[in-house]
Amino acid sequence: LTNIAMALMNDIDKDTVAFRLTYDDSDNEPTLMPAAFPNLLANGSEGIAVGMATSIPPHNLHELCDALLHLIDNREATIADLCAFIKGPDFPTGGIIIDSPEVILASYMSGRGSVRVRAKWEKETLSHGLYQIVITEIPYQVQKSKLIEHIADLFRDKKLPMLGNIRDESAEEIRIVLEPKNRSCPAEVLMESLFKQSDLESRVSINMNVLNSRSIPEVMNLKQILQEFLEHRNQIVLKRTAYLLGKLNHRLEILAGLKIAYLNLDEIIKIIREEDEPKPIMMKRFGLSDVQTEAILNTRLRSLRKLEEQEIVAELAKLEKEKLYLEGIASNDKKRWTLIKDEIKDIQKQFGFGTKIGDRKTALIPTDNIPHVMNIEAFVEKEAITVICSKMGWIRSVKSHITDSSAIKYKEGDEEGFILHCYTTDKILIFTDSGRFYTLLADNIYKGKGNGDSIKLLVDMGSDDIVNLMVFTPGIKFLVASSSGKGFLVESSE
Repeated sequence: LTNIAMALMNDIDKDTVAFRLTYDDSDNEPTLMPAAFPNLLANGSEGIAVGMATSIPPHNLHELCDALLHLIDNREATIADLCAFIKGPDFPTGGIIIDSPEVILASYMSGRGSVRVRAKWEKETLSHGLYQIVITEIPYQVQKSKLIEHIADLFRDKKLPMLGNIRDESAEEIRIVLEPKNRSCPAEVLMESLFKQSDLESRVSINMNVLNSRSIPEVMNLKQILQEFLEHRNQIVLKRTAYLLGKLNHRLEILAGLKIAYLNLDEIIKIIREEDEPKPIMMKRFGLSDVQTEAILNTRLRSLRKLEEQEIVAELAKLEKEKLYLEGIASNDKKRWTLIKDEIKDIQKQFGFGTKIGDRKTALIPTDNIPHVMNIEAFVEKEAITVICSKMGWIRSVKSHITDSSAIKYKEGDEEGFILHCYTTDKILIFTDSGRFYTLLADNIYKGKGNGDSIKLLVDMGSDDIVNLMVFTPGIKFLVASSSGKGFLVESSE
């Protein structure tokens, strides 16, 4: 196991946690780990129990340790105070969290929320004014192969008019290369379109539904989880101290017996040689306990001859000093919390900033919440087309404005519905019998021979039927009326 994994099991052999039988009663297993660091927040957790879903993202261990140390010294610290140390989740796959500190704070205060994570990218300048975009980190739990497949599907369906090509050059490190359609296309605009339509931007949920120290499910805020961990460490230190005191008292008892044996070595040897049952006689004669007598009887003769009073006295003095220290830890809260702080600092030193696994991987760069308005028409080549839509909703486009529609063929049982003369840069308005308007970019309509695509594959209009199809013209009004005669005017721009 790695050192960080071993830190989860520190002192597991010192009666710090309870054990139970394994599922087949063949062995014992701990009911929980002693855990020298808050693993629940550090590594995160996801799962769905019976009606008890949980989703806790991973965090940076150095930041968690800073927050714990602050909470030990300031028990009344607010969640906002703790968020000065814990900036937000820290994902092993890196990426960029684009939510504001206020949004992250709200999630930590309630125990529920989400954060938006974007891929990390950079612009590489090529010759002749060309450039390419290189994605080096993708959001947490997004599969690279499915991500590339999805972007390729969007590219094929012409939903990314600014993208020219996509390549996967990844080896050990992520490297996804995006080529723009032309050099005049701004990299930021291209990436915004990808963030909007693909998993290059994903939302990671936060639902800190956990079992508390009484094994009761509860949605906790950030402070409550950190407090539970500190109380857990307090109990672990108390149990470890009690275990060490027990071992130490046992050793002190044996040393006291060995000291008596050293001072009365000849008499003890005589009792052992001459008596059939030397144990009760030695206990009565020298006032020894059962443990002390067993220790003397189990000591080899050679060792008995080498016993030196000074060594015994020196070890006794050392152990008495250790006993005083442990008793102080057990009885004095201040000393115990000082020890807990020292142990947290040691974990922070081993696995914090500057170590192989300790540096923050996910950057926090809040972006403006106002959506970027992109004029996609600027990146579509303007070309005259005729849009043909059948009554059954099969739509396609052909080049130029055709005047003779008699040559147009439809599926068996289908017939002409709408024929529009427009351009690839135009928007097509679709009005359905549910009273809703939908918008479709003309350039995204299937081009070529055949019957085209079902319009319901291009527009999420459910089971609605088309009432009218028209080219969007700004500044005009539509009269929308129902079969009962009621209606209203609506601006085309709306």
